[in-house]
Amino acid sequence: MFIIDFILHVDQHLAEFVANYGLWIYGILFLIVFVETGLVVMPFLPGDSLLFAAGALAAIGKMDPFILGLVIFCAAALGDTSNYHIGKYLGRGIIQKYRIINLSYLHETEAYFAKHGGKTVIFARFIPIIRTFSPFVSGMGAMPFGRFISFSMIGSLSWIISFVGLGYFFGQIPTVKQNFTLVIFGIIGVSFAPIVYHAVKAKLAKNKQAAS
Repeated sequence: MFIIDFILHVDQHLAEFVANYGLWIYGILFLIVFVETGLVVMPFLPGDSLLFAAGALAAIGKMDPFILGLVIFCAAALGDTSNYHIGKYLGRGIIQKYRIINLSYLHETEAYFAKHGGKTVIFARFIPIIRTFSPFVSGMGAMPFGRFISFSMIGSLSWIISFVGLGYFFGQIPTVKQNFTLVIFGIIGVSFAPIVYHAVKAKLAKNKQAAS
């Protein structure tokens, strides 16, 4: 599939986009980040690896790093805003109508975001899939928009500086360039590590509770 090939060889595809579309690369990157962040049904699009590869291209003058950062920041902020309002105005109705999630879970979500929402929104930006669902759940859980978007911007800015910066400073190192696919696998692995950790932790706790 093209999506899988794009994720694994994101550096090559971005280089081709720059060569073929010139300044339109900023629009392409905006669209990818906005859709991954703003549409709850598109969590599989690349994020961390995309920013790393874009930073590496910026290091050799293919893109302006400051314009790149600004474009991605706007896409992330607008995507989070869109997804938040989808969750706020449609999420509860969908759940109540189709019973996709037990209503008790929704009440737990509201209580959780009331207590931990800020740091959850910030850290979610660094975790694939979770960063797509976090705005939706924030809106559905009735987290005030002003509070949500403030933490969202902090998370987005930290995310962009981290991955674009890493790509900019390390992406052109010969060893990294020669093993870019392995680097992408490493980024994906590190990004998913928190999900795996919490899943294993929850499973062990459940087994322990069942055994007692």
